[in-house]
Amino acid sequence: MMTDPISDMLARIKNACQRSFETVDIPSSKIKAGILRVLEREGYINGFTEVEKGNRKFFRVTLRYYEGRSVIKVLDRVSKPSRRVYSKIKKVGGVFNGFGISILSTSKGVMSDAEARGQNVGGEILCRVF
Repeated sequence: MMTDPISDMLARIKNACQRSFETVDIPSSKIKAGILRVLEREGYINGFTEVEKGNRKFFRVTLRYYEGRSVIKVLDRVSKPSRRVYSKIKKVGGVFNGFGISILSTSKGVMSDAEARGQNVGGEILCRVF
């Protein structure tokens, strides 16, 4: 049994980026789909599709590279099962002086910090990406 599936997803993506893999398979869930949609909208991955292996569903994530280097430099989990981190949108700071994003789980769905500012909603800070 996996205690933190979001951390597992982030670790799989980081490891695949370090090894320069084109794709990585991640077990599917709704929250992971939301995070992947944000990463795709913000340009950190090329896309993802849902595939079936046997009787299990996976997301096949296509990673993005620029001049042979991964676009994702840092992918850190903020809120963990042992320590949840909630914040009002005014308290969410910029990631790497505005070059990165925070991904939040809000009452209106999973979104980036910029989208949350636009809708004026706070929530749980899931991870930071740069």
